[in-house]
Amino acid sequence: MKPREFIAEAERLLITRADPEKAAGMAAYMQQRFEYLGVQTPIRVEIIKPLLKSVKAVADEAWLSSTALLLWKKPKREYQYVALDLIETYKKQLTAEGARFLEGLAATKSWWDTVDYLASKQFGPLVLRFPTLARQMDSYSKHPNFWLRRMAILHQLNSKEKTDASRLFRYCTLNAGSEEFFIRKAIGWALCQYARTDAKAVIGFVQANRSRLSSLSVREALKHFPDKL
Repeated sequence: MKPREFIAEAERLLITRADPEKAAGMAAYMQQRFEYLGVQTPIRVEIIKPLLKSVKAVADEAWLSSTALLLWKKPKREYQYVALDLIETYKKQLTAEGARFLEGLAATKSWWDTVDYLASKQFGPLVLRFPTLARQMDSYSKHPNFWLRRMAILHQLNSKEKTDASRLFRYCTLNAGSEEFFIRKAIGWALCQYARTDAKAVIGFVQANRSRLSSLSVREALKHFPDKL
């Protein structure tokens, strides 16, 4: 199946379940940044799953990249979600080179729904598989595009004991002075998540850097340790 054939079938499936009323609510939830068909996640997953399975024989990295990029160009937000479903299904096909097309997705039509998914579900596992990509994360942590900075901060969200704590803390320090809500929130979230693995290290970092971190970052980081606030 060629990329455009896959997309045509995905479009057919999604349109059959489109719901204008739900589309309006979904767009409102995303602050009117995107148009929606009105296909909610459980329904999308259900109807797209057989299609995802059907392309197993052709879903190498080049095919995934071409298909995802085409889906990303479509106006309705559900098509970007299908691209993420596709990449997640075949993420083992990605090599270190795949990081470049993932970056393109993260930097285009950027919002927390796609960026956070790419950060924790794609870039995190990819960096663990290909440690040299950590240098790419280093560049993102200082990037002019704050969404790429958020991605760097959050990419270890699910790494648990494999988290490179010094790198996490460095990214938080680099971005501590940011006034951007999504950066401040990301710092707090990343620290809060890592506290599940090493609470002492996170509490120590926050206490040592409290004057540099925003109050939002501090609250989020220590929300499970109210006595440390």
